Amino acid sequence: MTRTRWMILLAALAIGCGSEPADDGTTTDESTGGESETETEVDVVREEPDTEPMAGARAVAEMAPTEGNSVSGTVVFTQQEGSLSVSVELTGFEAGTTHGIHVHETGDCSAPDGTSAGGHYNPESHDHALPDDTPRHAGDMGNVTADDQGAVMTHLSFDNISIGGENPIENRAVIVHAQPDDGGQPTGNAGARLACGVIIIGGEATAEAPAPAARSAAPAAPAAGAEEEEMAP
Repeated sequence: MTRTRWMILLAALAIGCGSEPADDGTTTDESTGGESETETEVDVVREEPDTEPMAGARAVAEMAPTEGNSVSGTVVFTQQEGSLSVSVELTGFEAGTTHGIHVHETGDCSAPDGTSAGGHYNPESHDHALPDDTPRHAGDMGNVTADDQGAVMTHLSFDNISIGGENPIENRAVIVHAQPDDGGQPTGNAGARLACGVIIIGGEATAEAPAPAARSAAPAAPAAGAEEEEMAP
Protein backbone atom coordinates (compact mmCIF):
# COMPACT_ATOMS: atom_id res chain seq x y z
CA MET A 1 0.00 0.00 0.00
CA THR A 2 1.37 3.36 -0.98
CA ARG A 3 2.11 6.15 1.46
CA THR A 4 -0.76 8.23 0.06
CA ARG A 5 -3.31 5.47 0.67
CA TRP A 6 -2.06 5.02 4.27
CA MET A 7 -2.55 8.71 4.94
CA ILE A 8 -6.13 8.64 3.57
CA LEU A 9 -6.98 5.59 5.71
CA LEU A 10 -5.59 7.17 8.88
CA ALA A 11 -7.52 10.38 8.23
CA ALA A 12 -10.79 8.47 7.82
CA LEU A 13 -10.21 6.59 11.07
CA ALA A 14 -9.51 9.86 12.88
CA ILE A 15 -12.77 11.39 11.67
CA GLY A 16 -14.82 8.31 12.65
CA CYS A 17 -13.43 8.33 16.17
CA GLY A 18 -13.95 12.04 16.72
CA SER A 19 -17.33 11.66 18.46
CA GLU A 20 -19.06 9.02 20.56
CA PRO A 21 -22.55 8.78 22.07
CA ALA A 22 -22.88 9.77 25.71
CA ASP A 23 -25.06 7.83 28.16
CA ASP A 24 -27.61 10.64 28.42
CA GLY A 25 -28.59 10.60 24.73
CA THR A 26 -26.22 13.43 23.59
CA THR A 27 -23.22 13.25 21.31
CA THR A 28 -19.83 14.40 22.58
CA ASP A 29 -17.55 16.03 20.05
CA GLU A 30 -14.00 15.24 21.19
CA SER A 31 -12.49 17.75 18.83
CA THR A 32 -14.25 20.65 20.55
CA GLY A 33 -15.00 19.20 23.97
CA GLY A 34 -18.68 20.22 23.60
CA GLU A 35 -21.96 18.36 23.37
CA SER A 36 -24.58 18.50 20.65
CA GLU A 37 -28.12 17.55 21.65
CA THR A 38 -29.72 14.89 19.45
CA GLU A 39 -32.92 14.16 21.44
CA THR A 40 -35.30 16.46 23.29
CA GLU A 41 -37.84 15.23 25.84
CA VAL A 42 -41.08 17.22 26.04
CA ASP A 43 -43.33 16.97 29.11
CA VAL A 44 -46.97 17.01 28.04
CA VAL A 45 -49.40 18.19 30.71
CA ARG A 46 -52.97 17.03 30.20
CA GLU A 47 -55.65 18.75 32.23
CA GLU A 48 -58.47 16.56 33.47
CA PRO A 49 -61.94 17.76 32.39
CA ASP A 50 -63.86 19.68 35.01
CA THR A 51 -66.76 17.44 36.05
CA GLU A 52 -67.69 19.28 39.24
CA PRO A 53 -71.14 20.88 39.06
CA MET A 54 -71.18 24.66 39.35
CA ALA A 55 -72.78 25.95 42.55
CA GLY A 56 -75.87 27.99 41.73
CA ALA A 57 -76.70 26.03 38.57
CA ARG A 58 -80.45 25.59 38.18
CA ALA A 59 -82.79 23.18 36.43
CA VAL A 60 -86.58 23.07 36.32
CA ALA A 61 -89.18 20.39 35.66
CA GLU A 62 -92.54 21.87 34.63
CA MET A 63 -94.99 19.26 35.90
CA ALA A 64 -98.04 18.46 33.77
CA PRO A 65 -100.84 16.06 34.76
CA THR A 66 -101.18 12.66 33.19
CA GLU A 67 -104.49 11.61 31.65
CA GLY A 68 -107.41 11.88 34.10
CA ASN A 69 -105.44 13.76 36.76
CA SER A 70 -104.87 17.41 37.70
CA VAL A 71 -101.52 17.56 39.53
CA SER A 72 -99.29 20.31 38.15
CA GLY A 73 -96.60 22.76 39.25
CA THR A 74 -92.80 22.94 39.27
CA VAL A 75 -89.85 21.08 40.71
CA VAL A 76 -86.76 23.29 40.82
CA PHE A 77 -83.23 21.87 41.29
CA THR A 78 -80.49 24.21 42.54
CA GLN A 79 -76.89 23.05 42.86
CA GLN A 80 -75.24 23.71 46.22
CA GLU A 81 -71.72 22.88 47.40
CA GLY A 82 -71.86 19.10 47.90
CA SER A 83 -75.64 18.73 47.56
CA LEU A 84 -78.62 19.38 45.32
CA SER A 85 -81.51 21.44 46.72
CA VAL A 86 -84.97 20.56 45.38
CA SER A 87 -87.95 22.89 45.72
CA VAL A 88 -91.31 21.20 45.08
CA GLU A 89 -94.45 23.29 44.43
CA LEU A 90 -97.47 21.30 43.26
CA THR A 91 -101.25 21.55 43.36
CA GLY A 92 -104.16 19.29 42.44
CA PHE A 93 -103.92 16.57 45.12
CA GLU A 94 -106.57 15.40 47.51
CA ALA A 95 -106.08 17.07 50.89
CA GLY A 96 -103.61 15.41 53.23
CA THR A 97 -102.47 12.70 50.82
CA THR A 98 -98.88 11.45 50.48
CA HIS A 99 -97.24 10.67 47.15
CA GLY A 100 -94.00 9.12 45.95
CA ILE A 101 -91.75 11.37 43.86
CA HIS A 102 -88.81 10.13 41.79
CA VAL A 103 -86.40 11.10 39.03
CA HIS A 104 -87.02 8.72 36.14
CA GLU A 105 -84.58 7.59 33.48
CA THR A 106 -85.98 9.17 30.31
CA GLY A 107 -86.93 12.78 29.70
CA ASP A 108 -90.10 11.97 27.81
CA CYS A 109 -93.59 12.82 29.12
CA SER A 110 -95.44 12.21 25.86
CA ALA A 111 -97.35 9.08 26.93
CA PRO A 112 -100.80 9.83 28.42
CA ASP A 113 -99.97 7.77 31.51
CA GLY A 114 -96.37 9.00 31.83
CA THR A 115 -94.81 5.59 31.17
CA SER A 116 -92.63 7.07 28.40
CA ALA A 117 -90.40 8.40 31.22
CA GLY A 118 -89.19 4.84 31.84
CA GLY A 119 -88.17 3.44 35.22
CA HIS A 120 -86.41 5.04 38.17
CA TYR A 121 -83.06 6.70 37.40
CA ASN A 122 -80.62 4.07 38.67
CA PRO A 123 -77.18 4.42 37.03
CA GLU A 124 -75.43 2.56 39.86
CA SER A 125 -77.77 -0.48 39.76
CA HIS A 126 -78.82 -0.30 43.43
CA ASP A 127 -82.02 -1.60 45.00
CA HIS A 128 -84.84 0.83 45.62
CA ALA A 129 -84.96 2.59 49.01
CA LEU A 130 -86.22 5.71 50.76
CA PRO A 131 -83.89 8.73 51.07
CA ASP A 132 -82.85 7.83 54.62
CA ASP A 133 -81.33 4.58 53.34
CA THR A 134 -78.23 3.95 51.25
CA PRO A 135 -77.48 2.66 48.75
CA ARG A 136 -80.59 3.38 46.68
CA HIS A 137 -81.66 4.45 43.22
CA ALA A 138 -80.20 7.84 42.36
CA GLY A 139 -83.76 8.96 41.55
CA ASP A 140 -85.35 7.90 44.85
CA MET A 141 -86.57 11.19 46.36
CA GLY A 142 -89.09 9.70 48.79
CA ASN A 143 -92.50 11.30 49.41
CA VAL A 144 -94.29 14.63 49.50
CA THR A 145 -97.51 15.33 51.43
CA ALA A 146 -100.30 17.67 50.39
CA ASP A 147 -101.78 20.18 52.84
CA ASP A 148 -105.50 20.66 53.50
CA GLN A 149 -105.77 22.60 50.24
CA GLY A 150 -104.29 19.75 48.22
CA ALA A 151 -101.03 21.63 47.63
CA VAL A 152 -97.38 20.71 48.22
CA MET A 153 -94.72 23.28 48.98
CA THR A 154 -91.56 21.70 50.36
CA HIS A 155 -87.76 21.63 50.08
CA LEU A 156 -85.64 18.49 49.79
CA SER A 157 -81.87 17.96 49.63
CA PHE A 158 -79.80 15.14 48.12
CA ASP A 159 -76.09 14.36 47.84
CA ASN A 160 -76.30 11.48 45.34
CA ILE A 161 -77.51 13.46 42.31
CA SER A 162 -76.33 16.71 40.76
CA ILE A 163 -76.53 19.12 37.85
CA GLY A 164 -73.67 18.19 35.55
CA GLY A 165 -71.63 16.20 38.09
CA GLU A 166 -72.16 12.79 39.66
CA ASN A 167 -75.39 11.14 38.50
CA PRO A 168 -76.55 14.16 36.45
CA ILE A 169 -80.32 14.70 36.25
CA GLU A 170 -80.45 16.95 33.17
CA ASN A 171 -82.95 15.79 30.51
CA ARG A 172 -84.45 13.16 32.77
CA ALA A 173 -88.00 13.27 34.16
CA VAL A 174 -89.70 13.85 37.51
CA ILE A 175 -92.70 11.64 38.22
CA VAL A 176 -95.24 12.15 41.02
CA HIS A 177 -97.16 8.99 41.91
CA ALA A 178 -100.66 8.23 43.14
CA GLN A 179 -99.56 6.37 46.29
CA PRO A 180 -96.87 6.80 48.96
CA ASP A 181 -93.46 5.24 48.34
CA ASP A 182 -93.19 2.56 51.08
CA GLY A 183 -89.58 1.66 50.29
CA GLY A 184 -90.52 -1.79 49.02
CA GLN A 185 -89.03 -3.55 46.01
CA PRO A 186 -88.63 -2.99 43.19
CA THR A 187 -89.98 0.59 43.01
CA GLY A 188 -91.76 1.41 46.27
CA ASN A 189 -95.35 0.41 45.40
CA ALA A 190 -96.13 4.04 44.61
CA GLY A 191 -98.77 3.27 42.02
CA ALA A 192 -99.86 5.15 38.92
CA ARG A 193 -98.23 8.33 37.63
CA LEU A 194 -100.14 11.55 38.37
CA ALA A 195 -97.73 14.09 36.82
CA CYS A 196 -94.60 14.18 34.69
CA GLY A 197 -92.04 16.88 33.87
CA VAL A 198 -88.72 16.92 31.98
CA ILE A 199 -85.74 18.40 33.85
CA ILE A 200 -84.33 21.28 31.78
CA ILE A 201 -81.16 23.20 32.66
CA GLY A 202 -82.02 26.87 33.17
CA GLY A 203 -85.72 26.16 33.32
CA GLU A 204 -86.81 26.07 29.67
CA ALA A 205 -89.62 23.54 29.60
CA THR A 206 -89.60 21.67 26.30
CA ALA A 207 -91.38 18.51 27.37
CA GLU A 208 -94.38 17.43 25.34
CA ALA A 209 -97.30 17.69 27.73
CA PRO A 210 -100.15 15.17 27.81
CA ALA A 211 -103.34 15.97 25.92
CA PRO A 212 -105.48 18.83 27.27
CA ALA A 213 -108.08 16.31 28.42
CA ALA A 214 -105.63 15.37 31.19
CA ARG A 215 -106.15 18.77 32.82
CA SER A 216 -109.41 18.04 34.59
CA ALA A 217 -110.94 20.60 36.96
CA ALA A 218 -110.91 18.39 40.04
CA PRO A 219 -108.27 15.92 41.24
CA ALA A 220 -109.06 12.32 40.48
CA ALA A 221 -108.92 9.86 43.37
CA PRO A 222 -106.25 7.16 42.95
CA ALA A 223 -107.70 3.89 41.71
CA ALA A 224 -108.16 1.34 44.46
CA GLY A 225 -105.25 -1.08 44.54
CA ALA A 226 -103.36 0.78 41.82
CA GLU A 227 -99.97 -0.79 41.33
CA GLU A 228 -96.69 0.53 39.99
CA GLU A 229 -96.26 -0.44 36.35
CA GLU A 230 -93.90 -3.33 35.71
CA MET A 231 -90.71 -1.91 34.28
CA ALA A 232 -87.06 -1.87 35.21
CA PRO A 233 -86.48 0.42 38.21
